[in-house]
Amino acid sequence: MLTQEHEFLIELVRHRPSLVATLLAEVGLKVPAFKEARLESADLNDCRPTEYRADSVVAMVDDKRVFAVVLEVQRRYDRRKHWSWPVYLATLRARLKCPCVLLVFCPDAAEARRCATHIDMGHPGWILCPVVVGPEQVPMITDIARAIAEPELTALSAVVHGDGDEGLKVLQVLHDSQQHLSQEQRSYSDLVLALLPESVVTKFREIAVAVLDEIKHPWVRGWIAHGESLGEAKGEAKAILMVLETRGLEVSDETRERILGCTDQETLEAWIHKAVTVRSVEELFD
Repeated sequence: MLTQEHEFLIELVRHRPSLVATLLAEVGLKVPAFKEARLESADLNDCRPTEYRADSVVAMVDDKRVFAVVLEVQRRYDRRKHWSWPVYLATLRARLKCPCVLLVFCPDAAEARRCATHIDMGHPGWILCPVVVGPEQVPMITDIARAIAEPELTALSAVVHGDGDEGLKVLQVLHDSQQHLSQEQRSYSDLVLALLPESVVTKFREIAVAVLDEIKHPWVRGWIAHGESLGEAKGEAKAILMVLETRGLEVSDETRERILGCTDQETLEAWIHKAVTVRSVEELFD
């Protein structure tokens, strides 16, 4: 089960590549008519030794490729992307011989606005304007019919809006839709649980437990039980980070995500014991 925030949208697009077209439509960008959306290689190298790899690439196909999307997930603005993003688009356009667009998803509204900064290529009239989707552009899905029709977008909506004022409504419709979905699509709720703040998960679980006897579907009951164990796992993960930081060991963002994303009780217990004695964070995973 994926738990890292960076990988969440990429996993949803892997299941349904046309999700990128839906997100582009939410920001008012028209996509040409297509019969199929399919994943393409995300390797966008134009020379060696420099390697360029996008988070995901999707092509819209109507007998031939008519449109392509480079999808990038950014937790925060990164000035270095001003040099790599144009390479992604130019290389993909040359390879697929079709129009290409850069779609950036950022879960933080302020950082999303920074990611939308125009990139002046230096050539007259050539300015790259990233198409950015932030929390404000992700629809808040509380309609059961739409939740059933677009389970990937609904899962994204739950992650983005689940801790907001209407968060419980979004989470409720996510789970009300589950009985109509495939087994694979139902697994999205695990991803949502792993990314939402613990306080939100706890609040929803309290409401769900209050009516547990009325719940007929075993997958809903299982979700509630899973949420309880996940809450315990998050507590242990936070304890590991506290021990490492108290001992003065530097914890990178990637390592923090890995620890907080772990839900395996046995692994977490092993890390807790190691955290007391390791000389570097890397030794924790040996």
